[in-house]
Amino acid sequence: MNKISTAVPTNEVHQLLCDNLLEVTQLKRHRLLLEKVIPQCQISSRYSVLDQPSEFYGSDPDGVSTAARMAAYKEAAPDLAARAVAGLEIDDIAADITHIVVITCTGFFSPGLDLELIKRFGINPNAERTTVGFMGCFAGVNGLKFANHIVRSEPNAKVLVLSLELCSLHLQMPKNLEMSISSLLFADGCAAALITSEEQGIGLDSFTALVVPDTHDQMSWHIGDTGFDMVLSRRVPGALKDALNAENTQIILNGAQTDSIDLWAVHPGGRLILDSVEEALELGSTDLRHSRDILDRYGNMSSATIFFVLQQMMSAGDGANSGKRGCGMAFGPGLTAETMLFHIA
Repeated sequence: MNKISTAVPTNEVHQLLCDNLLEVTQLKRHRLLLEKVIPQCQISSRYSVLDQPSEFYGSDPDGVSTAARMAAYKEAAPDLAARAVAGLEIDDIAADITHIVVITCTGFFSPGLDLELIKRFGINPNAERTTVGFMGCFAGVNGLKFANHIVRSEPNAKVLVLSLELCSLHLQMPKNLEMSISSLLFADGCAAALITSEEQGIGLDSFTALVVPDTHDQMSWHIGDTGFDMVLSRRVPGALKDALNAENTQIILNGAQTDSIDLWAVHPGGRLILDSVEEALELGSTDLRHSRDILDRYGNMSSATIFFVLQQMMSAGDGANSGKRGCGMAFGPGLTAETMLFHIA
């Protein structure tokens, strides 16, 4: 992965969303609990393509339709995607791009973002196009896995990967406490990456998928009439902690020990997720500093978030991370952990 570029919308909305959530929460005991939970989320800022994202709670009891939400996605997504891709500075090689991989689970339209990028950046119109869709937060690692397979089978390939998530478009009137808490985490963001066989940036070494048994009901993502419905159980952090036992960790690390890993790029799905991973793997207090920093500054941007973490590692000052080995992890429905081993070139 030679380059990573990221972009977020201009509207910073974290406090606004927190205030609005407290306003619409009917039960006093839930309001009091949320007032305690908000600072514990360890998120300072989140961004949305909407000036007033709380409008998607809907004043109508039936809420804002999925069609309206997808119209908002179609309007906002191309410009945010273009900002991320522009940061890669691919003008000189745009005509040589051989593959485009688009990752998203929060919106769909066709012709889609892949053709928008071809039109805006002069990319080869014969480039092969693939969408990794509706897989959730771990889809970023799956997109990287797919791009890596392409480059390994076609050494001259130049793969443009785009991960774009507009989670704020799916805010809904909370139906229960778990839904309220999940709305404190998610935000909008986009990342673009260029992947070739050149030994520059981050080298993608291997990938391992882990599905946690008997957790199918703990996280899910469904298309409803008033947006996409997220189910996120409070049991998820504990389930992931149990899953990252010694046996599974050995599988993920290809037999290596955790102390041989210098960099941990863990998807910051929430503070409790990071705490569970840190405790399960017996990591040091600073090992997840990049993940915690991205969570604080941007919240959970679903599949795009892992790219923000990796970009921070890649851009460490004065090549501080050069030659270091890393492990990446992202979690989503299943429960599934998509993991990878990498190194900084």
